[in-house]
Order: sequence, then C-alpha cells, then structure tokens
Amino acid sequence: MVLDATTPDPVDFLAVCDLRYRYATGIDTRDWPLHRSIYTDEIEMDFSSYNGAPARRLAADAWVEGLKPLFHGLAATQHSMTNPRVTVEGDSATLVMYMQAEHVLDHEDQDAVFTLGGYYSDLVVRTAAGWRISAVTLTVFWRRGRPDIMATALERGRRLLGEGAR
Repeated sequence: MVLDATTPDPVDFLAVCDLRYRYATGIDTRDWPLHRSIYTDEIEMDFSSYNGAPARRLAADAWVEGLKPLFHGLAATQHSMTNPRVTVEGDSATLVMYMQAEHVLDHEDQDAVFTLGGYYSDLVVRTAAGWRISAVTLTVFWRRGRPDIMATALERGRRLLGEGAR
C-alpha cells in the first residue's frame, strides 16, 4: 500500500477489503449468514459482463437466496481476491479488487470446471454495523473451461434443495 494524502485510514482500508474476503469465504464454504452479512439491506448487482442481464436492484436476502441453488449444485468453488484499491470519502467508499473464480461441477471430472477472471467494483457505505456493500459490478476479463456446467449445477442445486438438503 502506498501511503500518501489519498491513502484511506488503515482501519477503514482493512474493513472495506474484508468485505470482499468474506464474500469469497461465504460463497466457497456455503456460509450464507456470513455472505449476507456483507451487504446493506438493498443492493444493486450488475453481472452483465458475465451473463448479459441488466443490473438490478433487489433485497440482499433475495440475492443470497438466489445464489444457493447454483452453489449447492457445484462440488466446489474457490474465489480468490487480490490487488485491492480502496477510496474512502467520508462514510462511503469504493473497492476495486481483482478476482479469479473456479467452479467445479464434479471432483472426479477434470474437464467439468469453469473459471472466470476479472474484477469487482463495489460501492460501500459505513453503517451502524460497520462497512457494507451497497452495489457490485463484476467485470470479466477472461473465461476458461466449460460454462455449461453452471446450468447443470443450477438444476442439480434446485433438486438438492428441493429434497431438503441445505
């Protein structure tokens, strides 16, 4: 970290970066309360670079519930976060962090993997409970592997969760 007049307070810097790390840990370990804890109650999510769908504003609880089928349908994921850039202005901040996300459908099939590389741009606000993400934009630089495993995982997860396996 370069220290100059624009450098955020180290406590704020670490707290804002920790949101992205908790994002990754929450998804990868399927710890949904941990994952939910990083967001404000209402969020804007823009994954158009990944899936072409327009950005949308929704309740954070609905976002997290919507993730469960996909991630329960995958055998494993690993979201790695690096190169954080944080800008703090009063009670708001921006966080830009590189990411690489590995998605594994089946441990036994080395070809059943889909990987994304890019970065997240987050709008973050200071709340009474600490820093929280209010908006996320994912920018994808590259893709590798089989994107079709994501649809397979979603269907598998829906079946699993429909059978009560949470």
